[in-house]
Amino acid sequence: MKDQIITNKILNWYDINKRSLPWRKKTSSKKKQYYTLVSEFMLQQTQVVTVIPYFNKFIKNIPDLETLASYENRKLIKLWEGLGYYSRVRNLKKAAQVVIKDFNKKLPNNFLDLKSLPGIGDYTASAILAIAFNKPFIPLDGNVERVLKRYLYLKKENQIQKDNLIKCKKVLGTSSRSSDYAQAVMELGALICKPNNPFCEKCPISKNCKSHAKKDFVLNKIKKDIKDQYFLLKVYKKNNKYLLVKNRNFNFLKNFNIFPMQELIRPKNFNKNLNFKMSNINMNIKIKNDKMSKSIPFSYWIDPKKIKNYTLPTFTKKIINYLENQK
Repeated sequence: MKDQIITNKILNWYDINKRSLPWRKKTSSKKKQYYTLVSEFMLQQTQVVTVIPYFNKFIKNIPDLETLASYENRKLIKLWEGLGYYSRVRNLKKAAQVVIKDFNKKLPNNFLDLKSLPGIGDYTASAILAIAFNKPFIPLDGNVERVLKRYLYLKKENQIQKDNLIKCKKVLGTSSRSSDYAQAVMELGALICKPNNPFCEKCPISKNCKSHAKKDFVLNKIKKDIKDQYFLLKVYKKNNKYLLVKNRNFNFLKNFNIFPMQELIRPKNFNKNLNFKMSNINMNIKIKNDKMSKSIPFSYWIDPKKIKNYTLPTFTKKIINYLENQK
């Protein structure tokens, strides 16, 4: 009964306060499934406000699974340009191809089949089942984690482990409106239970929230191991153009165009020019202007003044901007 009260409170709040998002539009079940698939791939490690314009542009150009499955790779990457984590869009297309080939052009509606698709793990499978198919799942994203950690006052390392948080979801109860409820809990975390300065006075479940009672809203996280890595980046310039290569050496930005780079192991007297955080890597980069002694395979020249005409990762664009500003 208590769980049902929590569920009703969150749903009532959601009905009044939910954001109008393009993938939440009322549409056919087939389109809803496709919109959910695309939006969930885009929302992996990316904020809603960033995703909205990309989603609208993507759907305008690629309105369904069939179009996605056969869409030209270069154009596909261009539509995704700026969102980062490009393996997502490659997997999204592969997933569409598998659905067309193996599932009679219909997105599967069970956990194991969904997880068999490229790029879909536990979270994305749960989100699709809840949102697109109204099944009783609550996906565990960062927003839901915050709600659980604060509501139950989870602080210890064993309490905030993912396995334990999954078990703790039962406190949120279930609803026949599973699609709305999954989105409602995520929305509560996004709009009210914010990482800093949560709006407890507007929260529908603050009365029973243990963190609110203790006035302690600090969120403990499991520390990730951040690796320091060092790279020498070589700049070749000719006729005011820069040479880029297709990345075949590093796991990050695989098959994308970057400057020629090599990793240095424990270098001495390393004076970095740039620093990037990428996943769990702290990238320290030293730039060296060099002269061509021989041709470099899988390379081509780009004009920095026409940077918008190229499909480049943000990483490469930032380095170009840095070099141009050093003139």
